[in-house]
Amino acid sequence: MSSSPETGITTFANPVIPGFHPDPSVCRVGEDYYLVCSSFEYFPGVPVFHSRDLVHWTQIGNALDRPSQLRLPPDSPSSGGIYAPTLRHHDGRFWLIVTNVSADGNMLFTATDPAGPWSDPIRLPGVPGIDPDLAWDEDGTCWCTVAGVGQVRLDPRTGQTLGPDRRIWSGSPDAKAPEAPHLYRIGDYWYLLIAEGGTERCHGVSIARSDHPDGPFEPCPANPVLTHRGTDHPIQNTGHADLVQGPDGSWWMVLLGVRPGGGTPGWHALGRETFLVPVEWVDGWPVVGELSPTMPAPAWPLRPGATIPVRDDFDLSELAPHWVSLRDRPEEYCTTKERPGHLTLRARGASPDATDVTFVGRRQQHPSCRVRASIEVGEGRGGLTVRLDEGHHYDIEATSEELVVTARIGPLSTVVASAPLPSGPVVLGIEVAAVEAVRDARTGPDTVALGFEEPDGTFRTLAALDGKYLTTEVAGGFTGRVVGMFAASGSVHFDWFDYEPSR
Repeated sequence: MSSSPETGITTFANPVIPGFHPDPSVCRVGEDYYLVCSSFEYFPGVPVFHSRDLVHWTQIGNALDRPSQLRLPPDSPSSGGIYAPTLRHHDGRFWLIVTNVSADGNMLFTATDPAGPWSDPIRLPGVPGIDPDLAWDEDGTCWCTVAGVGQVRLDPRTGQTLGPDRRIWSGSPDAKAPEAPHLYRIGDYWYLLIAEGGTERCHGVSIARSDHPDGPFEPCPANPVLTHRGTDHPIQNTGHADLVQGPDGSWWMVLLGVRPGGGTPGWHALGRETFLVPVEWVDGWPVVGELSPTMPAPAWPLRPGATIPVRDDFDLSELAPHWVSLRDRPEEYCTTKERPGHLTLRARGASPDATDVTFVGRRQQHPSCRVRASIEVGEGRGGLTVRLDEGHHYDIEATSEELVVTARIGPLSTVVASAPLPSGPVVLGIEVAAVEAVRDARTGPDTVALGFEEPDGTFRTLAALDGKYLTTEVAGGFTGRVVGMFAASGSVHFDWFDYEPSR
């Protein structure tokens, strides 16, 4: 087993970016690495991460943090919005190309600092499809490759396409959904890396090569070069990968995967997460190493970065970058400036069932976690929710008189518990506990308990619900759980919010 110099650390944990962080794209600039992910219906969009070692990642911003960059209409569906960005560094600038399937189609953004600000969008009406990629050849020609897998030459500064788009490779003949293309010049060849098989259990990574960026492409005889289809591996749905060189010249792959839990068919609650795996080159083809939850540490110093604090006291004028809202975040409905040291939410939609509910949350990143929030509702209504989408969420809501726990599962919504409103400051809580023993094939991946704290700090559970109904296998779509605060009527004030892993 390798050991990271200076720290003596011998292993690292996968995923390297846990929770709902799918479709990773990575680039290296000197000793720094930057990575972006899909964000779908959440605003701000496209989280941006920084690392010095490929293992530890710190979110430094969101690329699309202004309404002029990201339009998500109120009626845009969950799992719509922002799909599959590609991040590249070329000619002294960062380039981000992405699809907004709910409005505007393919768009291109640039920045000199990946933490922002990013430009307003360059529209790409001539670029068809989704999952766009950018690559430049030695002559400076920019090639844009999309799911399908099609390709067109592009002037990235104007957004104009140069010539017709054409199909250059369709992946394996027995696999559906060739998508997530990334084109690279490595050594003597141009390599075209794709995902195929669909982003569910048959997901995989395949590759082809050519002497030219536009083909013809020769498939790797060992395709797929990575897949966990047909196995009982704890990491499933492996695909949508991107390649990057480590500081010692070694090669690595970032990709998405899920961690199913419970019985059959296995439910993943956290969404598609970002994993890291080593790559070696043999006879001009990449050979992907073993992907596992615990990995041998790379052979360079590991450099842990800043982590998200357990508590946010809402003392800053702007929310930290890990906080997201649904489709937009107008300041008149969400602000830390109205009452110092508090987050004030003013209601629009009447419950988390509504696409325009006023909501601020963060991704659930651990199979077991503890959430607390201090709330003051006055004459309003609001609370905490664990959300997969508008049709799948569990809520604990405070009114001026009582606490109410509601479960929304598809077309069904029911109050499952209630209690009188405690006196004094109210601390609402959610506790998620991963299932450790499968009782039968129907056992869900976790239990979600909703309740409040008694004056002595004891947590009182009002309802404990099966978590499988808040998973992609039940709800469908492409996202993972987000847990956070909402307002359903009037104005609601939150003094603080805690999130921490448990167990």
